[in-house]
Amino acid sequence: MRKNPERERTFAVQRFLDGEKPKTICSSLNRSRAWLHKWVVRYLPDDPTWCQNRSTCPKRRPGRTPTEIEEIVKLVRLHLYNQDIFHGAQAIHWELEEMHVVPLPSLRTINRILARHSLTHRRTGQYEPKGTPYPALVGKVPNHAHQADFVGPRYLRGPLRFYSLNVVDLATARGGFQLLFSRSAQSVIDGFWAIWQRLGIPKHVQVDNETSFCGSRRYPRGMGPLIRLCLHNQVEPWFIPVSEPWRNGVVEKLNDHYQQKFLDKVTMSGEDELRSGSLAFEHKHNSRYRYSKLGGKTPLVALAERNVQLKFPQEQQPPRHPIKKPKIGRYHVVRMIRSDCRLNIFGELFTVAPELQYEYVVATIDVKEQRLKLFLDHVQVDEFDYKMR
Repeated sequence: MRKNPERERTFAVQRFLDGEKPKTICSSLNRSRAWLHKWVVRYLPDDPTWCQNRSTCPKRRPGRTPTEIEEIVKLVRLHLYNQDIFHGAQAIHWELEEMHVVPLPSLRTINRILARHSLTHRRTGQYEPKGTPYPALVGKVPNHAHQADFVGPRYLRGPLRFYSLNVVDLATARGGFQLLFSRSAQSVIDGFWAIWQRLGIPKHVQVDNETSFCGSRRYPRGMGPLIRLCLHNQVEPWFIPVSEPWRNGVVEKLNDHYQQKFLDKVTMSGEDELRSGSLAFEHKHNSRYRYSKLGGKTPLVALAERNVQLKFPQEQQPPRHPIKKPKIGRYHVVRMIRSDCRLNIFGELFTVAPELQYEYVVATIDVKEQRLKLFLDHVQVDEFDYKMR
């Protein structure tokens, strides 16, 4: 290694400027003609740094994302974040597509940009179901299946206590959020009726087993207000297994968004602000939130593309409690059969075959036939008399 390369370069160039032949200079210094030519070209008499080393990094990087695109990605991410809607790489990619950004960065590039600027968060892996097969209710077309649940009670400052009846359409992810001040029978009827006027009447609605939905445990065959409302409107209610709220996972996730993006974010001082704010959040969710399962579309765009004729309530005012018992229709109760081989239908027990131990079964109550039919994997395995009271 040469001890003083800068001095050597200065000395070589000075000899060249004095008229010495390049061949002689290169031979005495054991250097090539290209080396001498390089430093002669770089020589600047007024710049003492001309003989110093320069960076060898390329001045152009054809494969690197342009700075303008990086700034656009950061601004779009900030905009989505400030709007309290999804702001991951996929959401940013969809937004850039609509903005006709060229060149359009890939998802991998967007993720790298976000990571480079510390705009990422840790994610968990996709859930993989395990264990006993579950007869899940699947939304095939808009309003084929809804999931519904209560959020609350929640409180405003002061004595105002309220609930929110949240409903989601499984096919389009459209959400309905109805403000209620109790979970009485009439409130349940009013809540579903109001949401059906906005989302349409579904074919199936899935709920948990709280008495506001299924009715009094004292009269398990009495058909609670939700069952009666549904059957009178050709809707089939589904009741998930007891103590398994994850079976209503879609609406449970919607509840989390409602809590985080609305209740925890918006300051409200009274009933009017709460009611208008809830409806505004519903519109924002349905018109702005994008879902991967919808191919990056919003719920309202997904609904429009399906071109399905929805059914809405014919009457503006909801039915009054008590609703007359329906004479036709079906409702379904999903249960896990434990080691005691008992089927629990809202507190009433039925003994089933030992072969059904540790299996999920669907108990379908046919109101017209007054029968309870038991299904395993869509195959009927048992049947009971079920006189409605």
